[in-house]
Amino acid sequence: MKVAVRYYTKTGNTKRLAEAIAEALGVEALPISTPVTERADVLFLGNSYYAFSIDPEVRNFVRALDKSKVGKIVNFGSAAMLNSTYKKVKAEADRVGIPMDEREFHCKGEFKGIQKGRPNQDDLTAAAAFARKIVG
Repeated sequence: MKVAVRYYTKTGNTKRLAEAIAEALGVEALPISTPVTERADVLFLGNSYYAFSIDPEVRNFVRALDKSKVGKIVNFGSAAMLNSTYKKVKAEADRVGIPMDEREFHCKGEFKGIQKGRPNQDDLTAAAAFARKIVG
């Protein structure tokens, strides 16, 4: 199974989760500025809420995905106060015909002192275990 990990971050929290997931799967975590050019049966996509929605860069990244190259998207991320971005990312994935796995990883993330220290080592370990479970 071929796997890719892409992420978008402003604070570094999602990058830390992406790196934990990528390390667990033996691949490299790359920012969404790096397009998916090779076939990926599973694309782990990390993102978070910014101004109560996904960032336009995430929206544009998903809209630019080639459905012949991506089997499915697995959402992951963190947030200080809001819940997961799953529904927002799924809406974009549906537009381009790429299925979303119903499972996702979401944890608290530090923002301006709220949820200080998160994601912590337990969160990173849980993200890695989640990724290994997804790919079997």
